[in-house]
Amino acid sequence: MLDGNFRKSVDAVTAPVGRWLVRIGFSADVLTASGLVFACATAWAIGAGYLYLAIVLLTLTGFHDLFDGPVAKASHRASQRGSFFDSVVDRLSDGVLMGGVAFYLVARHHGQLVLLPFAILTTTFMISYQRSKAESLGLKAKGGLMERAERMVLLGAAMLWAPLFIPGLWLILALTAMTAAGRFWRVWQIAAAPEPTQATSMRHLQANRLRRGLSRTSRH
Repeated sequence: MLDGNFRKSVDAVTAPVGRWLVRIGFSADVLTASGLVFACATAWAIGAGYLYLAIVLLTLTGFHDLFDGPVAKASHRASQRGSFFDSVVDRLSDGVLMGGVAFYLVARHHGQLVLLPFAILTTTFMISYQRSKAESLGLKAKGGLMERAERMVLLGAAMLWAPLFIPGLWLILALTAMTAAGRFWRVWQIAAAPEPTQATSMRHLQANRLRRGLSRTSRH
């Protein structure tokens, strides 16, 4: 939702910060890579039970994730390679964070709760895959209630009070599953329309590739 409906509003705020970060010497790839480092630190803090520290580290992870795109645009170095790197690191960060959550649940709870972060991760990857596959076919597949930014915000909120952590995870799972189902339905409906001509399909495909190359903000 933040990456879809409110993208222009977010860009209006982050663009000046991106230009400032470029002036002081940051690059988009550095922000992307350091964001992964902070994600690993966040996962450790969650696994160790330091939830307040994890909130701080998660906020810093989100900062890197939010500004790597504006930095790429401000430096005029947006590229397909950078977009690919950003997407891969995002998926890796998601996996690392849920790994930290799984460790926390194993250490402090009995039963099968460890499967909860696995379920969240599976539905999260489905959201990302559906967008990637749809765009490769020239179809639009953005938007939804629980994209990556919203998942991070809700995860941070769930860690504010330990008794709310597990209910917060269930809420993330429910909203993420709804987002995946909604995205599938939208793409299914779009794909049911008559197929465009080959020339039109090629234009859509080229436009999607160019858009991914010029934008580092591949949030899902």
